[in-house]
Amino acid sequence: MIRFYQKKVEDAGACAIMPLAAPIGSGLGIQNKTNIRLIKEQSVLPVIVDAGVGTASDATIAMELGCDGVLINTAIAEAKNPILMAEAMKHAVISGRKAFKAERMKKRSYGSASSPENDLI
Repeated sequence: MIRFYQKKVEDAGACAIMPLAAPIGSGLGIQNKTNIRLIKEQSVLPVIVDAGVGTASDATIAMELGCDGVLINTAIAEAKNPILMAEAMKHAVISGRKAFKAERMKKRSYGSASSPENDLI
């Protein structure tokens, strides 16, 4: 169903897809990572997360999911120190993008030591 609406938006001439992370102005963060990931995987347009971003870690998550950008207003405007929050958001977006491009390690359902066990002496 997501793809159906994306195709309609693309056919209408949109230049980006802007899914909501959460209700506008809520600051709840990304409520459904799976939907954001699916939208990004299926879209030929840039995906910019809009609404619901409340703190820098939310921006990082959006970028780690592969989004092309994050639209941030309320999180900065309503912060006690908006300049510091804007700087935090900048670094969060850069960090999340780098993590996405680095391609995270494979998730495992069990632990696995990464230190060598042989020839330690």
